[in-house]
Amino acid sequence: MSLVFAGITPHSPLLIPDIGKEQIEKLQDTVTALNSMEQDLYIAKPDILFILSAHGSFFEDAFTVNGGASIQSNFEKFGDLSTRREWTSAPNFAAQISHEARIHDIPVRVVNQTQVDHGVSVPLFYLTNHMPNTKILTIGYSDLDAKTHLNFGALLKEVIMSSDRRVAVIASGDLSYVTEDKHNQDAAKIFDTSLIDVLQTHNTVGITKLDHDVCNESGECIYLSALILMGILQNMNYTFKQYAYEKHFGISYLTAQCTI
Repeated sequence: MSLVFAGITPHSPLLIPDIGKEQIEKLQDTVTALNSMEQDLYIAKPDILFILSAHGSFFEDAFTVNGGASIQSNFEKFGDLSTRREWTSAPNFAAQISHEARIHDIPVRVVNQTQVDHGVSVPLFYLTNHMPNTKILTIGYSDLDAKTHLNFGALLKEVIMSSDRRVAVIASGDLSYVTEDKHNQDAAKIFDTSLIDVLQTHNTVGITKLDHDVCNESGECIYLSALILMGILQNMNYTFKQYAYEKHFGISYLTAQCTI
């Protein structure tokens, strides 16, 4: 069918009620935003949800797609022993992406990852409550250059558009992280403003030219996933819809949809 939904979400474990506890009250704008996104995503009725994560399998020289049959999450490392979820994966899509990547000479590795990180599990905790039949494909970025990330996004778009399935894409990641001494707060502000601007203006060239030092100093973990997302959205007529943007605990949280 086509790409039916695209968005960006934060993934702080503090958004999980049994982890955030009283601190989650400070993140109510983001919680409300994620609940609104869930409603919009449900209306889009995706068969497959691609989620671009900052904390999954990582290779410097290759992107990753998860070829396993299912994925599971827990938050035991954050002290939550009860919150668990399981989703069906999309191994056929992983195989197709790998095949197309070889044709286009883009390095992609198929991994078999059952246990997923908070970069995947926090967004899915909010977004999939009413979509039990939606399959999940986790995708990881690499340490390759910005243009290659855009090209990988364009490849994903080809696979999506050639499929008879309805596909949604979520780029998971937090924006800037200001250190306790606040030495990087200027870089953090520049990064957040610049990223939101290129998304709003469809500025695909602009996102590849964001200052590398600013990105590094800002402490972000969304840039490379956002590059892939913009590669998917390139030349598409979308409207940027910001559900929420807030800063707490030194971290900037953006929840937004690129309405297609």
